[in-house]
Amino acid sequence: MTKKLKKIDSRLAGLIKKEIERQKFTIDLIPSEAIAPNEVLEVLGSPLINKYSEGGIGRRYYPGNKYIDKIEDLAKKRAKEVFGLGKNWEVNVQLLSGTPANLAVYFGLCNPRDKIMGMSLFSGGHLSHGHPVSLSGKIFNSVTYNSGEDGYLDFDHIEKIAKKYKPKIIISGFSAYPRKVNFRKFYQIAKKVNAYHMADISHIAGLVAAGVHPSPFRYADIVTTTCHKTLNGPRAAIIFYRKELTGKIDKAVFPGIQGGPHNNKVAAIALSLKIAKTAAFKNTMKQIVRNARALAEELRKYGFNLITNGTDTHLMLVDLRNKNISGGDAEKMLEKAGILVNRNSIFIDRKPYNPSGIRPGTVSVSFRKMKEKEMRKIANWIADIIDKKRNPTEVRKEVVELCKKFPLPY
Repeated sequence: MTKKLKKIDSRLAGLIKKEIERQKFTIDLIPSEAIAPNEVLEVLGSPLINKYSEGGIGRRYYPGNKYIDKIEDLAKKRAKEVFGLGKNWEVNVQLLSGTPANLAVYFGLCNPRDKIMGMSLFSGGHLSHGHPVSLSGKIFNSVTYNSGEDGYLDFDHIEKIAKKYKPKIIISGFSAYPRKVNFRKFYQIAKKVNAYHMADISHIAGLVAAGVHPSPFRYADIVTTTCHKTLNGPRAAIIFYRKELTGKIDKAVFPGIQGGPHNNKVAAIALSLKIAKTAAFKNTMKQIVRNARALAEELRKYGFNLITNGTDTHLMLVDLRNKNISGGDAEKMLEKAGILVNRNSIFIDRKPYNPSGIRPGTVSVSFRKMKEKEMRKIANWIADIIDKKRNPTEVRKEVVELCKKFPLPY
């Protein structure tokens, strides 16, 4: 923060400083949060935010977009390079966030009340995949599939639902599924009912880019992703789509659901995609998975029940029913110790506010360069607080000391 900011608005500057301090001395296990590098923050805070650029490259509704065009073109080219895509794919990098990206796909390919099909929220799906409280569920006729009681995808069940309702779009991709996704099977089911296959890889995009999770592109018509989770970039989103869908998708983004894109975000996407091609980034993605497996194994040793008994990705889903504590209460207790996990529904839940599970992940801690040793220590603290009812304020002191050894980049 600059001295000028402190002088103009000391109250706001003080709150920002406190939030930075909170981040520095907190172990963040929320799977959808990462640690954007200073360079990404620099681009987000640049004068690019001053420019209005409604439209697309070479066809803006305002003058003065010569360099904005070049920046957006750079982001689009890098997006295709990172995921190894050829001329049969196109990209839109103007999306403000993940939910608008998914809505743009639905609006581009469907009419109101057409059927879309995604995993239910309680099995690990996302609000924007057709939940009734979301616009995706209010405007479109939502059909949902569930995971099996073992937590794994049940493709016989998914195919049965698809054949019964014949949706226009079948969505693969989840916010709380800990295993690798077989995109090929989703593609096969979609083709049987003449549906588009849309893969939402918001959580696993960085893992896919690094080759540590199977890629959906061979088997999908559309792929959406946010940029701030494992891709570790800005809070923005990207839509990849088969070339034949270009007009439908781009028009759904603008003028369909958005006006001018946030040019600082587009530039930050371009930067984060360049970083995603580095060896350091790919090594971090591998460490994220190793850390998740280490954390999962250690939690199991302490008697925690994990949905699917482990993880292949950056997250795990913990069923707390055998610990006689709700996900909400566990979240609050752990936060007092400076350990952040979010409460999360499991398959038996129907009220998401205080569900039966928690969803730990290892993205942020891995970007802090923590490894398996630290994951075992964190699991021990979680067990101490939930099982032994250890005072969270005592654990908090130890958490702070660990965080000091793994400082943030700002």
